[in-house]
Amino acid sequence: MSKVPTEIPSFIDEKVGQVNVVIETPRGSRVKYAWDKEREIFVHKRLLPLGMVFPYDFGFVPSTQAEDGDPIDVLVLIDEPVAVGTLIEATLVGVIEAEQTEEDENGKKTTNRNDRLIAIGKLSHDYQGISDPKHLRPGTIDQIEEFFKQYNKLFGKKFKQLDVRGKKRAIELVRQAQVS
Repeated sequence: MSKVPTEIPSFIDEKVGQVNVVIETPRGSRVKYAWDKEREIFVHKRLLPLGMVFPYDFGFVPSTQAEDGDPIDVLVLIDEPVAVGTLIEATLVGVIEAEQTEEDENGKKTTNRNDRLIAIGKLSHDYQGISDPKHLRPGTIDQIEEFFKQYNKLFGKKFKQLDVRGKKRAIELVRQAQVS
């Protein structure tokens, strides 16, 4: 594991679900950035087609490792896009539990869990008071799901939403994904 994801604690306050999040890709960006563990730097990973952008700031919880081998993913709802590499404090409100399926060159399919935590940035004004995915503007979860379906389709993968759960499940997933 690299220095950035393991020297920063996952939780600020586990009881209330307050976590550290490192932003990889800002809201409104066509460019997908990713943390390169070996080189310890953010790299340009993908370019989305015209008209397709990340709907929210996308990042990861440091000191975690999800089933796909990367730190656990987080969508952060905050008033303005945050720069790549910024560490922000956010409070978990829920999780979109999902599977991602890809097919290799021999036609063999592999399916992994690829959940997306949802969190509210500590300094957000627009999203204050949201403590559960049910409190989000109607259609928000559907829009997030559709974005990830289309995003994965671009790269030969399939995204399937399994469930949307609350803060308790999101905290549990971060706890399970923590690495020392």
